[in-house]
Amino acid sequence: MSKTIVWFRKDLRLHDHPALVEAAAHGEVLPVFILPKVRHAASDWWLHHSLLEIIQRFEDQQIQFIIREGQPVEQLMKLIEESGADQLTFNELYDPESREIERELAKACEKQRVQVRSFQGTLLVAPDVIFNKTNQPYKVFTPFWKRLRQEPIAAPFATPELIPSTVKYYSLSSGEWGLLSANRWYDKLMNHWQPGEVAAMERWETFRDSGLYDYLVGRDLPAQASVSRLSPYLAWGNVSVRSLWHGAIAAADDVGDQQVEAFIRQLAWRDFDNYQLLYFPEMITKPVRPEFEKFPWQPADSRLEVWKTGHTGYPLVDAGMRELWETGYMHNRVRMVVASFLIKHLLIDWREGMAWFEETLVDLDIANNAMGWQWVAGSGFDASPYFRVFNPILQAKKFDEDAQYIKKWLPELTDMPVKFVFEPAEAPDDVLKAAGVTIGTTYPAPMVDHQAARARALAAYDTCKNT
Repeated sequence: MSKTIVWFRKDLRLHDHPALVEAAAHGEVLPVFILPKVRHAASDWWLHHSLLEIIQRFEDQQIQFIIREGQPVEQLMKLIEESGADQLTFNELYDPESREIERELAKACEKQRVQVRSFQGTLLVAPDVIFNKTNQPYKVFTPFWKRLRQEPIAAPFATPELIPSTVKYYSLSSGEWGLLSANRWYDKLMNHWQPGEVAAMERWETFRDSGLYDYLVGRDLPAQASVSRLSPYLAWGNVSVRSLWHGAIAAADDVGDQQVEAFIRQLAWRDFDNYQLLYFPEMITKPVRPEFEKFPWQPADSRLEVWKTGHTGYPLVDAGMRELWETGYMHNRVRMVVASFLIKHLLIDWREGMAWFEETLVDLDIANNAMGWQWVAGSGFDASPYFRVFNPILQAKKFDEDAQYIKKWLPELTDMPVKFVFEPAEAPDDVLKAAGVTIGTTYPAPMVDHQAARARALAAYDTCKNT
């Protein structure tokens, strides 16, 4: 009987796990996870609790889930030697570092005559099958989406039957993982989330039975429960994207084709983010449009901290930043507004905002985060034009017209009439007094004037564009 090491990474689940299915078909399974060396606080909190769950799920089947730290190839080869495993399987990732590690691992296993098998188990479609008519990778989403729709999306695998094993190997205890930072600011995240595969499936069922019915319009309204909130579960692979795709398709008769199309299109955006990262890996560190290398960014001074803490004087921006700090999450419409504010109202480099999101998002996906910031900055291939400057006041009036979202995250504005809540500094004195609001004390004055900031942003873009 064969013994197979299954290397888990961004796929912490048992359902639709091709590498696990392959291993189970050949005999005994030895699952292992190598702790990442780069740390991101909120994402690490999610990882910690996801690992606790998957360890327990394997333990329920009398199988040890091994946790180790160090250089992945070194640790995996060491485990092969310890266990006598003759096969190693994993689901592929598409960031530059992961791809290089996978290549090194294949070479090391070949030397030891250990069979290595890798699978496409993290995206809808393998990135190396989608190219344009000139056999080049797509740079724009819409043609990519049309091409992806021509590909069959593989049906998800069921959770396999596993053979129990009494053999134990060295594994780090949860107290040795080092995933929870010392100041424990993340403890509040448990008030909003339950990580892991079981919670992911429950979250999907709730969304399918409620939010999916209104997804096409409701997904833009941050006060409504119309978004899936599945992104953190996708980030660490607690849920399979293929299972969501097929689950949504199956719900079309109940919720309507338009709602389903809008949802699965968002799943395809996740594929496109990782697709772009594979073929344009520089997107993580620099603008993919070279003219933006010369953009005249302003220093990341105290204004960056004002933005981070949600004290800009623009209620929708502040509500979004406070939601992020409290929950590790922010509604996507609001993410675009707060990013635009940092980049275009304050002229602070998009990489500063990207780094803050890396620290605070429970749904951190490196490809999605980089592409999102480059989209807003105008420096990505398929980006919003730089001259599109979101007006945070108009955005609030359009997408939070009853101010429910703003008042939820800015309790100091609870008693402010909706008519004035989008621009508190413009409210009459008697309204401010009645609402218990003092501009500059209980709620800040706008840190910049929108029209002046917009004009400055466009002037900065002109200097970049003309160099």
